[in-house]
Amino acid sequence: MNFRRLYGLALILIATCVSATAAQLTMPAVFGDSMVLQRDRPVHLWGWTDAGADVTATIGDDTASATAGGDGRFDIELPSRPAGGPHRVVVAAGDATVAFDDVLFGEVWLCSGQSNMRQRVRDSFDGDLLTLEAGDPNIRLLQLPMRSSQQPERDFDAEWTLPTPDAVAEFSAVGYRFGRRLHETLDVPVGLINNAWGGSAIESWLPTELLVDDGRFDELMGWWDQTLADYDPKPAWKKYKAKLNQWAKGGRKGRRPKEPHRLDTGQRRPGNCYGGMLAPLVGYELAGVIWYQGESNAKRAKQYRDLFPLLIRTWRDRWERPDLPFFWVQLADYRAEKRGPSPSDWAELREAQTMTLDVLDHVGQAVIIDSGEGTDIHPRDKATPASRLARLALADVYGYDLPHESPRLERATFDDGKAILDFKNVGQRLRAHDTRGVYGFTIAGEDRRFHPAKPRWVDGDTIELSSDAVSDPVAARYGWADNPRCNVRTVEGLPLTPFRTDDWPGVTDGVAY
Repeated sequence: MNFRRLYGLALILIATCVSATAAQLTMPAVFGDSMVLQRDRPVHLWGWTDAGADVTATIGDDTASATAGGDGRFDIELPSRPAGGPHRVVVAAGDATVAFDDVLFGEVWLCSGQSNMRQRVRDSFDGDLLTLEAGDPNIRLLQLPMRSSQQPERDFDAEWTLPTPDAVAEFSAVGYRFGRRLHETLDVPVGLINNAWGGSAIESWLPTELLVDDGRFDELMGWWDQTLADYDPKPAWKKYKAKLNQWAKGGRKGRRPKEPHRLDTGQRRPGNCYGGMLAPLVGYELAGVIWYQGESNAKRAKQYRDLFPLLIRTWRDRWERPDLPFFWVQLADYRAEKRGPSPSDWAELREAQTMTLDVLDHVGQAVIIDSGEGTDIHPRDKATPASRLARLALADVYGYDLPHESPRLERATFDDGKAILDFKNVGQRLRAHDTRGVYGFTIAGEDRRFHPAKPRWVDGDTIELSSDAVSDPVAARYGWADNPRCNVRTVEGLPLTPFRTDDWPGVTDGVAY
């Protein structure tokens, strides 16, 4: 054996010994350069190293230590800090070190839901202007990839970015506008995490085992079990590949054929979005959550009454924050405009969202029945929902005294051939928007047939309804259609929340899957 070979073997042996004794240290991508950590709350850092290893974390003069468990995971808590920065965060285990630079403390908000939350700044009204204005280094963005998993993932492939024009153009239009409003008002750094996935059903954002154990969703989960057992993706993919080849041979003209939807790995299967997109974030301190979802569940709107509060409670349980602020956008007006009353799964989904206000605290609803598009499920006006979400957050979380809740029905009485409706959260008063006439109210008698109502203002928060076609009304509705013609707002511009006074069976009663 020659000297060179002996020397090479010695180097290999030394490297092997070093690697055997060197500590391993990894942290999830939610931590990174240019991240924003939540101000005024203990800093929670976690990651993985050798089992039993001692780990130390340092931010400025603050240092804390922990010992990794048997699975190698460590969790460290450092004292809270006020808004500001930049800071350097250093985590060390043995001779391994991870450091994050340009770290700010401020307000961190999670932006979640389906496509109307995922919709990009570039695809919204005035998105080009917003992109030109981008660049404030006190706003930071983290956009998760759309990834499904039945098991809770511990990491993802993404990183925090500064709000460059390119980054802003690709980010959530609602989320970015919301965060920008907060930053301009609070004058503190804002971190925005976007983990929305277009077309996702609400049950995909919940742990599968929780849905199975709950008992209220046995039909839904049973349907999925049978559907997946019978599912064969091969025919759909074979057809797709044939279309793709034909498209390529034809000179790639027109749109590229769309890949078939995968039931097993898609965003509608219960648990998939939770495991792939929410689980890796659990524990990262937040100021709150904004949510825009419901379109995919409209056909099962009555079931949403149970699913939506369950989702909010579950996320709060996972974050160990029973009061974690959670604000959502109610479904916009969509489909053909209806001048008269009509059955509507979208109206029932809006009702289910509104009902959640009465069973949970620190929640709020941004009503946008006045800013949708009848021919587009993705309205390009994302400034309106963002501003109304910002009102909710500024009032509920940050203590600003400003109108923030849309008016809601408080009480309905029926007497002498009339319906008298009293409203709350009316601000200065209610008024008809855009025209002198009031539109959107209907009443019905015992026959359950609704007719347009003649409204008469009693005062700024009470209206009286009557109809020549209904001599003895027993129920009233407002804005009860997919795309209703309705025009009542507060003076401050917040639209009246659609409602019904009856609980008669709807079009989604009994629909479980």
